[in-house]
Amino acid sequence: VQLQASGGGLVQAGGSLRLSCAASGINFSLNTVGWYRQAPEKDRELVANITSNHITNYADSVKGRFTISRDNRKRTLYLQMNSLYPEDTAVYYCHVYLRRNYWGQGTLVTVSS
Repeated sequence: VQLQASGGGLVQAGGSLRLSCAASGINFSLNTVGWYRQAPEKDRELVANITSNHITNYADSVKGRFTISRDNRKRTLYLQMNSLYPEDTAVYYCHVYLRRNYWGQGTLVTVSS
């Protein structure tokens, strides 16, 4: 299983970024996939996930600002992040659970105030 995340970067508060995560080695369309983030000196937390039938779940802190989506033909997971706050600064990881947790390598999002 490989998860390759991309799309992070530096953005000003109020700006937008779109993260992507390309998956291989799994039957992507059948699995719930998601995004987590970890800020410095904080625990890793769920940002959002999406089931195989496109049911979504969001952390309260990102509801209304972030949108998770998936393209099963491309085996790719997305996270559209709008109205970014400095507190969104973190390393973002894509995730899938297949008898154990699999994580992408992480992509850094930095939001300046």
